[in-house]
Parts: sequence; structure tokens; C-alpha cells
Amino acid sequence: MDLGIAGKTALVCGASKGLGYGCAEALVREGVNVVIVARGAEVLEAAAKKLAEVAGGSGNPFVKHVAADITTEAGRAAVFALGHDFDIVVTNAGGPPPGDFRNWDREAWIKAVDANMLTPIELIKATVDGMAKRGYGRIVNITSSSVKSPIDILGLSNGARSGLTGFVAGVARTSVAAQGVTINNLLPGAFDTDRLKGTMAGSAQKSGQDFDTVWEARKKTIPARRFGTPAEFGAICAFLCSMQAGYMTGQNILADGGAYPGTY
Repeated sequence: MDLGIAGKTALVCGASKGLGYGCAEALVREGVNVVIVARGAEVLEAAAKKLAEVAGGSGNPFVKHVAADITTEAGRAAVFALGHDFDIVVTNAGGPPPGDFRNWDREAWIKAVDANMLTPIELIKATVDGMAKRGYGRIVNITSSSVKSPIDILGLSNGARSGLTGFVAGVARTSVAAQGVTINNLLPGAFDTDRLKGTMAGSAQKSGQDFDTVWEARKKTIPARRFGTPAEFGAICAFLCSMQAGYMTGQNILADGGAYPGTY
């Protein structure tokens, strides 16, 4: 299927690896110009080189990278120094650490809300009006399956990402919807990424079990009996950015291998 987005320009955050990289690669394969951003300069540069190879090395589509912390004003300024005329924006920032809510002070809450709620809102605010004027725009926020099914030790994430979800539910249905701009949230469950491996390693250490035992046990909790891949997550993201998805907005799309047990 031709998604109809070749020649568009996308900003993809947290794109040096994992789910963000998967989204960037899927967009490049569709002929989309991408600007990728992440904090780690070395890993980001390597990702940009890989994406350039995917693009065929011709510079069409182009791949640019900005090593910056998108959750800061300075980081966003560095990105928008390249321009504000993005047709596609994929927001993505690492989740806050797990723990017991009794141990989180105000600073921990502010940091979580700043990264996982206010940063996406700032990115939307900086780009959505330009999209509306041009008559086309796609914003995809990578959030978490915990928005649908809260995880007790991820209270910071549950709270901050739910705040973003509520905001998007309103703004996606404003006048921008009539001007060709969609805003949706993409909710990942367990995907085979470095973050998941780190979480599983922590669980293994805490339980006294070896990593492989914990890894395989976690798989068995998923109806699909496997973890998702960044490539298939990216494919979902690319579809949400497509011309064909123009009638979908304000939605929370869950990709979790069937792990969420609810009807709705």
C-alpha cells in the first residue's frame, strides 16, 4: 500500500534506538524526510547513518539528526532552529523510573510531568497551527499501555501519560481536525527493546532468578507469546501518519499482543 506521504517531513523524537528508531525507519521507507533527535550523540549519529542507508544514500529522502534533550527548552530550540514546518511529529521520551509513590517527592513528579506530558504539548503547540494552514498534519504520541491498564510500580508514568491522554482527547477534536490534522496516541505494551531488557534484568536481580527465566515467563503473560518488534511498531506509526488514516483522530491505539484483558 502506498501511504501517500513520500516527500513529507517528519520530526521523530527519541529515535536513536528502540521504538523511536522503528518509527523513523518506517517513515524513511515510505519516502519521508526525517529529523531524528535524541540525547546520546554517538548512538544518534549511528542511527542516522543506518537510516541514510535505508533511504538509499541518495539524500532523497533526507535524514538529519540533532543531539539534544527534547524535554528541555534548549533542546526544542535546537530542533526548531531547522524550521517548524514539520508535516509529521512523533513525540517520544523515556519513561520515569519505577518505584513506590510514597518515595516520590514533588521534584520527581514535576520531572515526570515535564517529560511525558508537557514536552509533547509543547511540540504540538509549536507545529499544529502550521500543519493546519497547510491542510495536512499527523501527530503521533508514543505513550504506554499503562494508560489503559495502570502498572502499580509505574505511578509516575501512569499519571503523567494519562494527563497527556486527556489533553489530546480535547485538542484533537478542535478546529484542526477539519483542517486535515490528526493527533493520536500509540500505546506500546512489551516490545523487545533495551528498556524492556533493563527492566527484566532488574526483576531478575530482585527475584534471584536468572534473566532468561524471567524473560520467558514474561512472554507467557502475552497472548501472542512473544514480544513486539520496533519494526512492527514503526509500521503502525507510519500508517497513523498516512493519508489513509485521515479519519482517525483523538484515538489511543494499543499494540500489546493482546495483553490488555478489557473489552474496550
